[in-house]
Amino acid sequence: MGFFKKLFSSQPAQTAVVTVVSGLPRSGTSMMMKMLEAGGIPPLTDQIRAADTDNPRGYYEFERVKQLDKGDTAWVSDAVGKCVKVISALLKFLPPGYEYRIIFVHRNMAEILASQRKMLIHRGEDADKMDDDKMADLFSRHVQQIETWLQSQPNMRVHYCHYSDILADPETEARKINQFLGGSLDETAMATAVDPNLYRNRQATS
Repeated sequence: MGFFKKLFSSQPAQTAVVTVVSGLPRSGTSMMMKMLEAGGIPPLTDQIRAADTDNPRGYYEFERVKQLDKGDTAWVSDAVGKCVKVISALLKFLPPGYEYRIIFVHRNMAEILASQRKMLIHRGEDADKMDDDKMADLFSRHVQQIETWLQSQPNMRVHYCHYSDILADPETEARKINQFLGGSLDETAMATAVDPNLYRNRQATS
């Protein structure tokens, strides 16, 4: 009996898995959260930020995520087996001890800036205080830095996808995401959750 007790106690504990949806603000992370929820992964959200004109289907946010850089990480244990939205600037503050499967959503920079500008207007704020060229440069350098950092993190696996690709072919993108996450999700439900009518800041093509 002592031999078997020693044998089983020596087996490494299974790492707790957290599915993270990330990207720049206004990049389509709420849409991705809705896809994952439809596919079968429950979201960690507190419903504090209600749906509005800018996100009519909801923000899927968990307010305590915003305190990661302040050291509030105790909530991460509640995200095991779920998906949670964490903007790219806060990824570095996720605590060790978990396996993070990160779905990083890219979007055309002009569309992100246009979406942010509309959000400021809807909130009654001064949209002209944001210099688009400076913001685009800042965001681009940030994304490059965070992607380089992610490559060196052994407990973080990343799947990169693009907002416009999801809108154009949700079935294909749902299949890729499902494969990345282990293959147990409902791909049809994920694809159906994508609403192309919400693509309201589409970048003009020549």
